[in-house]
Amino acid sequence: MSLSMNERAATLVDAMAADADGLGVEVRTLDSGARLVDCGAQARGGTRAGVGFAAACMGGLGRIDPVPVVVGDRTWPGVGVTVDAPAAACLAAQYAGWKLEDGDFFAMASGPGRALARAEDLFEELSWREQASRAVLCLETRQDPPGSVVAKVAERCGVEASAVTFLIAPTASICGSVQISARVVETALHKLHELGVDPARIRNGWGCCPIAPVAKSDPAAIGRTNDAVLYGGTVHLWIEGGDDDVAELAGRLPSSASDAFGTPFGELLEAADWNFYDVDPMLFSPAAVTLTSTESGRAHYGGALAPEVLERSFAQ
Repeated sequence: MSLSMNERAATLVDAMAADADGLGVEVRTLDSGARLVDCGAQARGGTRAGVGFAAACMGGLGRIDPVPVVVGDRTWPGVGVTVDAPAAACLAAQYAGWKLEDGDFFAMASGPGRALARAEDLFEELSWREQASRAVLCLETRQDPPGSVVAKVAERCGVEASAVTFLIAPTASICGSVQISARVVETALHKLHELGVDPARIRNGWGCCPIAPVAKSDPAAIGRTNDAVLYGGTVHLWIEGGDDDVAELAGRLPSSASDAFGTPFGELLEAADWNFYDVDPMLFSPAAVTLTSTESGRAHYGGALAPEVLERSFAQ
């Protein structure tokens, strides 16, 4: 399957750059020649910048809309995500799977540029091939990528450095909160992949998630933004399979399937000395899931929202 996700994303970023003042973003050209769109590091950023960041991150194959999200007795600002090519948009583009580092610079890259680079083992399992003359990557960071990293990205993606665009935003920013909540469907697909499900079985996806209040620091924001998904996120996926198989997956997919469920993510990370790999990987999933079998049309449910945990996290 051939998708021009980078061309779609680059067009979206062109529109953001044309409305930079209105979106509160800053656009500049790095010494390496790459374009950088700051959505919240030094720039003001905001909700609309976060929506644009997330749409580009999904390679232009998902729709992200600001929506109210009710969790318990509270209504939070949130995002709704709709995607009709979830394996491509969520795993080949949005998933943060490419490690970029040099000296004191480190960032996990997401976005459709990953589908050009194919630098991760995941792409051995994904069937599509991406062709594009421009590459777009999204970084959760406050730092500009150094020239050495830009050169690595350009070479791996098969484009000139001047054809690479980076969008950046730190976790503790409005854009950071928005774009992480917009990963609610991607988080479900990644969990299903960890459970051994072929991503091609997922036909369509929808999700909604509250937007975490911006925390005082990036480490604190990592906890809050993850909790927004783990305890406030809802997804509905249409999946190929019979009812018995789909019902079993609905029970294993939500975050409540993990023994770590119920503890704010920041507390789990602190107990693990900030090592993500020491946190149960089965926790990383939305709180409430609905899986509809495309064979029978029946819906199967799993998990539930956890408003008390979300309150505890957002109040810290």
